[in-house]
Amino acid sequence: MLAETVCSAVAAAGLGIAAITAWRRKFLTATRIAAYALVPLGLVMTGAIDWLFEALTFNLTVWAGFGVLGLSWLLFMSSRAVERRRAGKAATGGETPSAVAPAASAPSLGAGRSAPAAKQQAKPADEDFSDIEAILKKHGI
Repeated sequence: MLAETVCSAVAAAGLGIAAITAWRRKFLTATRIAAYALVPLGLVMTGAIDWLFEALTFNLTVWAGFGVLGLSWLLFMSSRAVERRRAGKAATGGETPSAVAPAASAPSLGAGRSAPAAKQQAKPADEDFSDIEAILKKHGI
């Protein structure tokens, strides 16, 4: 009785963590956490916890537990498949996450200009901080 309570509490806590993770828009991680969280519940429902003491019987709860274990396995494998597909897209040049802004790779002096010409056309002091202000506004500061 105590093992069932503990395993059910662990499963409920894991599903709660998965819900919070999904709320943070990390669905792949949330799916994997839910898969792991359902394992103890499935083991309790199948009677695998008490299997050391009793034989496996044909009970509806036992077979529902096997269904929960199957659901857990399905969630885990589907999250792995999505993760591999994303890794494949990133390797072939699909969606590649970039840590720098797209305009950051452009040369600061422009094409064909030399450094002295750029110094002659320097911006006034008010315009020097416009880039910084735009970044701060973008982040809500």
